[in-house]
Amino acid sequence: MKKIASLSLDLDNKWSYMKTHGDAGWESYPSYLDVCIPRVLEFLKERDLQITFFIVGQDAALEKNHESLAMISKAGHEIANHSFKHEPWLHLYSKEELVEEFQKTEDALQEATGKLPKGFRGPGYSLSPTVLEVLAERGYEYDCSTLPTYIAPIARAYYFFKSPEMSEEEKEKRKKLFGKFSDGFQSLKPYKWQIGERELTEIPVTTLPIFKTPIHASYVVYLSTFSKFAARSYWKTSLKMCKMFDVQPSLLLHPLDFLSGEDAEELKFFPAMNLGIEEKLEFVSDILEVYAKEFEVVDMRTHANSIQQKEVKSRKMEELTV
Repeated sequence: MKKIASLSLDLDNKWSYMKTHGDAGWESYPSYLDVCIPRVLEFLKERDLQITFFIVGQDAALEKNHESLAMISKAGHEIANHSFKHEPWLHLYSKEELVEEFQKTEDALQEATGKLPKGFRGPGYSLSPTVLEVLAERGYEYDCSTLPTYIAPIARAYYFFKSPEMSEEEKEKRKKLFGKFSDGFQSLKPYKWQIGERELTEIPVTTLPIFKTPIHASYVVYLSTFSKFAARSYWKTSLKMCKMFDVQPSLLLHPLDFLSGEDAEELKFFPAMNLGIEEKLEFVSDILEVYAKEFEVVDMRTHANSIQQKEVKSRKMEELTV
């Protein structure tokens, strides 16, 4: 039987990218959800894939987005929490601020989609002990905010290079964007956070075993702009290494994997946004076709539940052998 692997999409909207980048005009919450969501849902339906959408609470709070967001839950996909304001400095929040952030997001998601989230991913992979404490207290089942990679400082430097108008104050807030070098030493396999008497499953965003370079879709699509053959080879090698090291991968998608520069001119500076939409979708399709051949692809909550069931079974076996 195939081993389980998960698939999720961080539904970062146009304004959230502009905000993190320090661009003017984000306060009016410009959106591409009405274009992106139907395109993604049709893409997933054609491939019979059920995934998790990590949705920003601010988008769910706006009436103009309700119709598009409701389509996601109607299609049977999991709804999860991606914070309310999409600020990748949650580690600077107090507990009171985090409680408010989570409450507002949960209320907005339930209003827009009819679903209460049980999973969380911090924007920019931001996480802290206080975030974990609030997640546990609010009954979340899993977190997916860790990215085990050594190249986070390089990614952050590139982001700042592409943001010449960002103030020093704003850069200070973002000094942990994408994580730190030591994150590369974190486990690729799911594990448990122990928060008081509660446990929370952590499912890292998978990176290449040993080397810890990214393998999420946006990175592989970017590689394809240099060589499609090299990008496909890298992706296939990554999955083989995951199997070799008994890693059940968790692949991350972004809206920009389904958009071109023509769909969002403000975001043309992002890698691979120069690709035509047909060319980009064809390559993403290739990635997911290989993924589905190698693994049983499920949403994040199903992945988390399978981990829990495996642990329960393991404990029972231990009891029987004692």
